[in-house]
Amino acid sequence: MDPKSAGGLKTLIVDDEDPARYGIRKAINVKGQILEAATLSDALSLCRREQPDLILLDLNLGGEDGLEVLREVRQSPEPPLVVIITAHGSERVAVEAIKEGAYDYLAKPFEIDELRLIVRNADERIRLKKENDHLRSTLDAATGYGEMVGKSPLMRRVYSMIEKVADADVSVLITGESGSGKELVAREIHNRSPRSSAPLVPVNCAAIPENLIESELFGHEKGAFTGALQRRIGKFEKARGGTLFLDEIGDMPLDTQAKILRVLEEREIERLGGDVTIPVDVRVISATNRRLQAMVEEGKFREDLYYRLEVVQVELPPLRERRDDIPVLLEHFRTLFASKYRKENIDFSTETLSLLARYNYPGNVRQLRNLVERLVVLSSSEQIEEGSLPDEIRFFDPVSGVDTSGAELSPLLGLDFKSAREAFERKFLLAKLSEHNNNITHTAEAVGMHRQSLQQKIKDLDLKKVISS
Repeated sequence: MDPKSAGGLKTLIVDDEDPARYGIRKAINVKGQILEAATLSDALSLCRREQPDLILLDLNLGGEDGLEVLREVRQSPEPPLVVIITAHGSERVAVEAIKEGAYDYLAKPFEIDELRLIVRNADERIRLKKENDHLRSTLDAATGYGEMVGKSPLMRRVYSMIEKVADADVSVLITGESGSGKELVAREIHNRSPRSSAPLVPVNCAAIPENLIESELFGHEKGAFTGALQRRIGKFEKARGGTLFLDEIGDMPLDTQAKILRVLEEREIERLGGDVTIPVDVRVISATNRRLQAMVEEGKFREDLYYRLEVVQVELPPLRERRDDIPVLLEHFRTLFASKYRKENIDFSTETLSLLARYNYPGNVRQLRNLVERLVVLSSSEQIEEGSLPDEIRFFDPVSGVDTSGAELSPLLGLDFKSAREAFERKFLLAKLSEHNNNITHTAEAVGMHRQSLQQKIKDLDLKKVISS
């Protein structure tokens, strides 16, 4: 049986001196299989064939550069840990190797105890990763895929797309309605990619004022503009080596779109107010709930940037189209919030669960999550009864897709027309704003209003305090 599958680890010792390899092998005393290589070609061949977990790598292989081994294994989907062994006085080279992804280094001559400690720590780290990977695969099989919950055929198609694109270092565009979980898709792509050890840096393009978005993305130098009191590192630099997630990309101003396109083409940036060109190595994943192709036709989104971002598109279905996942999500969030608020015994009654499972959730998973949290927090007993549910869920008709209670109208009957209209507008807009996470642009689009008109209506109805609380 392969020691790897039996719980043992594969360790590769790479050194061109026989006595050195023998001494290291005797000293480390690890469980599993120990492999040896004396030349660069043998080391590379063993790495490709055996896929070791740990490599103890001498940088000087009879005049050959041992860093070639490090550079090659770092390209694999699950790279091994590499401990660099170098001659005394060559520590600078070893530090450069650390920057290229080596786990640690030792300078000759080294103490046996020092070698054993590094190997023991590496061994523990590898074992923990294997345990975490096994736990994640177990959880995936039970409820979904990593942090994503759902087992419906539509979601399994999404998981399959994530698997295909994770290792391919291409731009990905994630589309789907607000609240459907686009950031989770981006996180899973990053976590399963070769860039997973570097940061995932999210940017909400809709939440940043237009005059600040370039500073946010590219950074600025001290004195670049009024209020720039010190240098700021932008999101592109922070994501170097990892992934930049541009959420709500459809809300990015056209001027900024042109600059993003240039960065994607040239792989370099300049901070605002600076004249130094800074190379950036990032993967860009973007997301939107808007129809970018229609925006391209209307001249509101650059066509060349659209095709740069949409090398691969992952479409996330709304919750109403994958109803089989609703009971799984309800149980997932009930367990999560029951533990968070120390109400471990709390549960839904049969009637409550039935009503929750048939609702459409226009706000998608975000709405369902917030609803379950509210029900758990406000419940004064261990059973969440149907009377705790909002009327739009209790009286929801799954055939017509509307609230059939008449409860929407009854509070308005005692009012004059003007007051009734204002009351309806307040309730309607608050519901729509909540559905779109208080995003003015998206809410205006959803209700068929101009952004400025919606802002004026919010002011007239005195809703600003409510939505900002």
